[in-house]
Amino acid sequence: METFSIIIPVFNEANTMSKILNRIKETKSAKVNYEIIVVDDGSTDNTPILLEENKELYDKLILNKFNMGKGHAVIEGINNAEGKYLIIQDADLEYDPSEFENFIKMFQEYNADIIFGSRMRYKEFSRSFNFLNLVANKILTLYFNILYNCTFTDIYSCYLSFKKELVDTKNLKCYGFGQQAEILSQIIKKSKNNFEIPINYNGRSAKDGKKIRWYHFFSVIFQLTIGRFK
Repeated sequence: METFSIIIPVFNEANTMSKILNRIKETKSAKVNYEIIVVDDGSTDNTPILLEENKELYDKLILNKFNMGKGHAVIEGINNAEGKYLIIQDADLEYDPSEFENFIKMFQEYNADIIFGSRMRYKEFSRSFNFLNLVANKILTLYFNILYNCTFTDIYSCYLSFKKELVDTKNLKCYGFGQQAEILSQIIKKSKNNFEIPINYNGRSAKDGKKIRWYHFFSVIFQLTIGRFK
């Protein structure tokens, strides 16, 4: 049976940490083995305490003494993953692990290399978010599609899943929010069979704890551009 590695980078998510781990537990599938890897990126709230109290809800825990950035946490997760398939799961509740079933189906029935969960083609609901965020996302997606000859609708959805063999972490240098673009630029050039599936999205605002900001747009553009010509 193949292994599905779920990488959870976390920084100060005490309000949702145990909830997301329990939701993942509820979705466990008979079709694959789950490997749950939590990377705590130097949290200063009660996240480390909650992780210590819920050891049965994950398989591996990586603790960073200092906050190194989401990208660094993702790299550590990938390096410790043993699964054939990877998915990056944020520790908040914007994305629902019940979607895993469809990701697994696409891998097993269609031999997918990369799968995006699209908030633009949502199944049942998508929480309305900032209009400028929508515009920025559409610009990034169009730019990516032009550079890499693709037809995706939502390249910066945080539900990105792919075969581990496609990524080489030795060549990942970005530790910030632009790192997903760096990963995409690398794996899209090696992949042949890519898909997009609809997902539900319960987005949160900066007031709710959302960490991405408008200026991260430029880091993403930069990574997509240099990645195309590497």
